Amino acid sequence: MDSNLSILHNNYKKKRVETLVAMAVYGGDKVEWVEQAIDSILNQTYRDFVFIIVIDGEITVKMMNKLKDKAFSDLRVVLAQNATKPGLASCMNKAAEWGLSLNPSYFVRMDADDISISTRLARQISYLRKHAYISVLGSALTEINEHGEKVGARVMPSSHKQIVSILPRRCSLNHPTVVIRYTVFEQGYRYDSNLMNTQDYFLWVTLASNGFVFRNLKDRLLKFRRVNNFYKRRGFSKSLNEFRARFNAMLKLKKLTPYNAAYACGVLTLRLMPGKVVKLAYKLDRHLLDRFGKH
Repeated sequence: MDSNLSILHNNYKKKRVETLVAMAVYGGDKVEWVEQAIDSILNQTYRDFVFIIVIDGEITVKMMNKLKDKAFSDLRVVLAQNATKPGLASCMNKAAEWGLSLNPSYFVRMDADDISISTRLARQISYLRKHAYISVLGSALTEINEHGEKVGARVMPSSHKQIVSILPRRCSLNHPTVVIRYTVFEQGYRYDSNLMNTQDYFLWVTLASNGFVFRNLKDRLLKFRRVNNFYKRRGFSKSLNEFRARFNAMLKLKKLTPYNAAYACGVLTLRLMPGKVVKLAYKLDRHLLDRFGKH
């Protein structure tokens, strides 16, 4: 158990659980969206899980009261405070380490502003039970706006070969949809907590280079919140980190080619352009990815 993770509330009594669901909550999150995210997990048709919610930094009294209400109303909810090294990677690592004592088989990602379809866990856990060689399982998703209205979709390539083939150019899994087999953490693999973005990308590349197998389901098992500021230009440091991540992927996967290098440079340039240009490029990317995912 990670000593830097303070458990605020835990009434979970079982000594073993099949699945651990982990979600981080931040001060800027909307209470309404967080409640929808939590309810979408608690209302899953699949029931054998513990749901650890890690508070990262300071949150409002209103948010804390809402989280406590959820924890007191369902024994599967555990509340924790990330005491050191803020960030999503740190929160997920500490949640995974906390769960080791429960001997789970699966680690499920969830974001505080998204909504899981009620059959998401049943679909993904069932698939992983039947395909023991798969270590990381993602899915397609539906993009929604601030009002919960559908504004798009993101369908990733399904086969391991397709996923790994495009990893040098882009992250080919929808991170909020991912279920990771717990043996990955038991073998010592972790998100890089020194990164404030692209943590998932670096982890997938590390796992792929070490022979772990990936798969994406075509089912849209999550509603992903795409808000108005989604297309804003990223800061130079984040854009540069994405650039580094792509070259890291090329080197680790032995796919350093002129095409992949040119793609990385092009994306870096695009990231620094005005939001309208980024929005247009994003829509084109969704269209091309959807066509690729159908093959």
